[in-house]
Amino acid sequence: MQNVFLTAYWENLIMANYPLPPELLQDYVPSGTELDFYEGQCYVSLVGFLFRDTRLRGVPIPFHRNFEEINLRFYVRYQDGDEWKRGAVFISEVVPRPAITIVANTLYGEHYSTRQMRHRWDKKADSWQISYGLKQGGRWHELSVEARPEAVPLQEGSEEQFIAEHYWGYTKRGAGRTSEYRVEHPSWRTFPVDSYEISMDGRALYGDAFGEVIEQGPSSVFLAEGSEVQVRQGRWLPSGKNG
Repeated sequence: MQNVFLTAYWENLIMANYPLPPELLQDYVPSGTELDFYEGQCYVSLVGFLFRDTRLRGVPIPFHRNFEEINLRFYVRYQDGDEWKRGAVFISEVVPRPAITIVANTLYGEHYSTRQMRHRWDKKADSWQISYGLKQGGRWHELSVEARPEAVPLQEGSEEQFIAEHYWGYTKRGAGRTSEYRVEHPSWRTFPVDSYEISMDGRALYGDAFGEVIEQGPSSVFLAEGSEVQVRQGRWLPSGKNG
């Protein structure tokens, strides 16, 4: 098993999920993997959350321990012998710390960029308001929910479980090359969402095709509590799988 590269707490994850035609994702699918479907449908998700107490190989990096991330991702699977591994592929990942962008893009071939970001947590006894924002093009793009603070387990076979429980990351690293890394965390509980607001210019952030999908609105939005997370050092998929 690969060594642990990063540890952190991921907290209060907003996940807004959008069905879309699979052909929009084909150019992004890493070699050796295939799209993962839930009840015949593939999804992209807008995810906003907070990193807390981030450490690289156990070492905290000054001024880079606590920060926001907003990403756009979709879902694939990879057959490793008799096991199907279910993973996420990131189209865009935004953080406010340039060192995180440099490390992730260099070591993992990810698609991080650095923007001014903010978050707001307003937790009352009967209602939580959670929001994440990034600034681009002179305006703030926001993802926010109002939720009840009674955590419930993920329902077996639900759309929420499908979205939340992809424990691998796959990255397209050029023609016919794919890297894989494992993300370890327990099954997350969720907080029932009463309302949400997504004031993001999807076309400006992610291009016209994904922007149009986001403009149509999500099929579901949920708030996951998060947990401590371990990200293991990556590996290349065997060349025989990259055809």
